[in-house]
Formats: sequence, structure tokens, C-alpha cells
Amino acid sequence: MYVDGASKGNPGPAGIGIVIYDGDDRLVGKVSAYIGKKTNNQAEYSALLRAIQLALYFKTKTLKIRSDSELVVRQLTGEYQVSNANIKKLYERVMELKKQIPNVKIEHVMRNFNEKADFLAKKAADKKDKIR
Repeated sequence: MYVDGASKGNPGPAGIGIVIYDGDDRLVGKVSAYIGKKTNNQAEYSALLRAIQLALYFKTKTLKIRSDSELVVRQLTGEYQVSNANIKKLYERVMELKKQIPNVKIEHVMRNFNEKADFLAKKAADKKDKIR
């Protein structure tokens, strides 16, 4: 899975994008969802959280998540501490859910390898004006 979060304003209208591939690298699904007013980091964590929830729903045993958010990936691998209280709640939820999947790998990718998820996240954030 490739995940991304976007915020227009930071905080501002935010969206998440998820691109789902199977074990043979075939595209099997996409998610583009408006998530309300959030910071960019909250949106990034929200995308990751939704990806893990989807994996749990489909009873996935092995999960590889790729994100272009170096901060989020390094926090989840223990390289960086989480100091923001709002982010800490999301971080703790991700860590809790992650334990329910036997084999989870979260890795950082350069932005140009995450363009599809980025597009979906920005598209969802832009939908704010259309949702009433």
C-alpha cells in the first residue's frame, strides 16, 4: 500500500489517499477520503491508520506500507520521538493496530514514487468545498 495525507492550510481541509496493490503488484483498490480540518502530519497519520484498518478488515497477514512522510516513518521506526499530543494519540493507535498484523513493514519512499496516493489525498482535500 502507498499512503499519503494532504492538508490545504496546515491546519485546513485535509484528505487521505491510499493505493492498494496485491502481492503480485497488481492494483486492487484506491481510497480518496476527506477527513476534515487537520494538519499535514495528522493527515499523514490518518492515511496510515486507514490503511492498517483496511488490512485488518481483509485479514492481511503481511503488509508493506510506503509513505513519503519521512517524519511519520521515522517516528514509527523509533528514530524520532513523538512530542505533539495530537500526533501522539494517532501514533499510539497506529502502533496498537499494527501489532494485530503478523508482518508489517513501513518504509519511506521519495515523493515521486508516491504520486498516485498524493493525487488522491489532494483530490480529497479539495472536495471540502463540495461537502456540506
